Amino acid sequence: MEIINGGASINDEEGYARIDKWNPKTTEELSKHYKAILELLGEDVNREGLVRTPLRVAQSIQFLTQGYNIDPHEIIRNTKFKEDYPQMVIVKDIELYSLCEHHMIPFYGKAHVAYIPNGYITGLSKIARVVEAFARRLQVQERLTMQIRDCINETLNPIGVAVVIEAAHMCMQMRGVQKQNSVTTTSAFTGAFLDDIRTREEFIHLIGVKLH
Repeated sequence: MEIINGGASINDEEGYARIDKWNPKTTEELSKHYKAILELLGEDVNREGLVRTPLRVAQSIQFLTQGYNIDPHEIIRNTKFKEDYPQMVIVKDIELYSLCEHHMIPFYGKAHVAYIPNGYITGLSKIARVVEAFARRLQVQERLTMQIRDCINETLNPIGVAVVIEAAHMCMQMRGVQKQNSVTTTSAFTGAFLDDIRTREEFIHLIGVKLH
């Protein structure tokens, strides 16, 4: 692991790098608070397994909420291309991980995103990056769904946008009602997906079909 400007570059076996970045001052302040939390819970913060836990959690929470430092609109604006393609573009099964803002417990699942270009397209990976940027914040699934829809709609001005998210919430699995197999589905549509039932049905059909 190589330390880079308050972060770590972690290389896997195939040579790809994931860079975790954190602010040293923020990390120091967060570490103090997490240490106090552990003490309030009755833990011995000086025992071997917990000595570095406040630091690790301080760095981890910055990674899990890094979306606050990313402008999703810029992601698309920087890769916006003119293209005469008037058919549906779908990026489905985009893995997402987020933190519920009510209990700061994870929820995770998949996002399915489609749009019908109106003279402009964007890089396919940028749709996944938009999902990631909004997911890496304290969230509720309903708002997350609409934020993804609105970002694509505002930056590409397409004929229509469709977003469906399917997610499992650990606040339902670990605490509260403790239902292990429940999945929450949310959707948000604009334009042709909202006004034309056939277009919407085509999208719902395609995200449910395994073509590969």
